[in-house]
Amino acid sequence: MRRSRFAAYVSSLLLAAGLTLTGAAAAQASPQLAATGGYVALGDSYSSGVGSGSYISSSGSCDRSTKAYPYLWNAAHAPSSFAFNACSGATTDDVLANQLGSLSSSTALVSVTIGGNDAGFANVMTTCVLNSDSTCLSRINTARAYVDSTLPGKLDNVYNAIRSRAPSAHVVVLGYPRMYKLGTSCIGLSETKRSAINGAADYLNAAVAKRAADHGFAFGDIRTTFTGHEICSSGSWLHSLEWLDIGESYHPTAAGQSGGYLPVLNSTA
Repeated sequence: MRRSRFAAYVSSLLLAAGLTLTGAAAAQASPQLAATGGYVALGDSYSSGVGSGSYISSSGSCDRSTKAYPYLWNAAHAPSSFAFNACSGATTDDVLANQLGSLSSSTALVSVTIGGNDAGFANVMTTCVLNSDSTCLSRINTARAYVDSTLPGKLDNVYNAIRSRAPSAHVVVLGYPRMYKLGTSCIGLSETKRSAINGAADYLNAAVAKRAADHGFAFGDIRTTFTGHEICSSGSWLHSLEWLDIGESYHPTAAGQSGGYLPVLNSTA
């Protein structure tokens, strides 16, 4: 294998490994909720804070950050207890297996971002970065089919388990941002790919919002706060492809956590 081909192969493997959403949940509650009960943050990397730096050493590969919005909310409001259970790479099955132990009848607030890894976020981005427009669109169509056929049941399992373990909690389900600003000159992916990736985010958000509503949970749509701060904008709150730290690619920066996610939790919790 020639060196150039080997380098491309290794890069694709690193990209596939590093892009896996490193999951957590985030939320914002009123001072009254904070005073009367605990807060539990569940989910994938968009809640654990991958991409924002300042990782808590004891969290290991879960990469929980002191700049993630669950941590920021806890610092500001001091709930009676705080469990930051979000973890890098989390899927719905991971939440069920590893993140629910802190929930109880005294839990007042639960937040969660989950579903992106189940739908194949890492593989979609890897495929679109390394391949043609048509291959990218085909992979996105596969992800959309999974969102239609399988993801709703996976989300139901998580939401049912949360409600069973924390019957009195206010539950906030947060969505995902659109990745790209369209209609502007931007080095990297084609406009076709960027538009399709944004459309896939909308499709995933719609499915997550529907399942949340059917369970009586609040849905926090963060696409509004991220508008104008997508990749290809002049003030992006999302990392593009980061070759020096692959794992941070396509994740919110610290500004995306504090300015994108946290205000939405403030208005939905």
